[in-house]
Amino acid sequence: MTLGKRKLGSQGLEVSAIGLGCMGMSQFYGPLDDQESIATLQRAIDLGCTFIDTAEVYGPFINEELIGRAFKGRRDQVVLATKFGFRFEGGKQVGTERDSRPGHIREAVEGSLRRLGTDHIDLLYQHRIDPAVPIEEVAGTVGELVQQGKVRFFGMSEAGVANIRRAHAVHPVSALQSEYSLWERNLEADVIPVLRELGIGLVAFSPLGRGFLTGEVKRAEDYPEGDYRRNDPRYQGENFDANVQAAQTVRDIAAAKRAKPGQIALAWLLHKGGDIVPIPGTKRRTYLEENVAAGTLQLDPGQVKALDDALVPGKVSGKRYNDRMMATIDR
Repeated sequence: MTLGKRKLGSQGLEVSAIGLGCMGMSQFYGPLDDQESIATLQRAIDLGCTFIDTAEVYGPFINEELIGRAFKGRRDQVVLATKFGFRFEGGKQVGTERDSRPGHIREAVEGSLRRLGTDHIDLLYQHRIDPAVPIEEVAGTVGELVQQGKVRFFGMSEAGVANIRRAHAVHPVSALQSEYSLWERNLEADVIPVLRELGIGLVAFSPLGRGFLTGEVKRAEDYPEGDYRRNDPRYQGENFDANVQAAQTVRDIAAAKRAKPGQIALAWLLHKGGDIVPIPGTKRRTYLEENVAAGTLQLDPGQVKALDDALVPGKVSGKRYNDRMMATIDR
């Protein structure tokens, strides 16, 4: 099968209906396997999963380099999204410190272009709002990069309503990337209505609840040192027990449809609107193929409602990030 396309925003950006998040290929989720990661990236093209998501901070830097190697000679077959906005010293990320000064944005873009082996970035996100830099300056700087042909479309990540409106007034925002899934519904009350009012698409990261919605999870302490899930509040203690129970409906519907639980979670997102594009992350071809197959899965209204009701806000136990990470979210 080949995936269909979806439009993000009203500026002409068209992407595959499901994208590929690449962060886990270079950090947080177990040992690295560049050979399998490159094979997965190349297989994604064959499957029509051509919306590829990376960031300078992944690694840092090595994820963009990996993607540059994987798509050498095939750059025109993919839509590349990357991000700027964190601060680095000596090639290392400085905690969660942010830097969206115009000069840094231009520097970051030059670095990303070099590592990706391309002359343009299709979708450039501000990775997190920088409270020290007015969003109007950020949007204006990205607008200049668009005029120069180095960037095609402007995106934001984990931004709140006020900053989305202010940025969009300076330069059109094509997409907001934020965590959204059956597991995490915090956008529904105010952010999604504003995106639809302004004609901005939603790119949903962690659409599988960092693996929890796949049905193949272990307690935090059972993951190796260095694995993100060891410190994920939702994988810990009583939260873990409550969340396994909360996700039971996903597993039940998957069994009834002879599908994988993760495919049900992705299908639910695709049913939530044609302006939503999930970007499940994987570094293995097997899981990529499973994720892409979710693009053909149909849920009836009763199944969508059952999923809505099973995982309404309040049913999921624990914060989605630790306090340090939550402090970077603009909401």
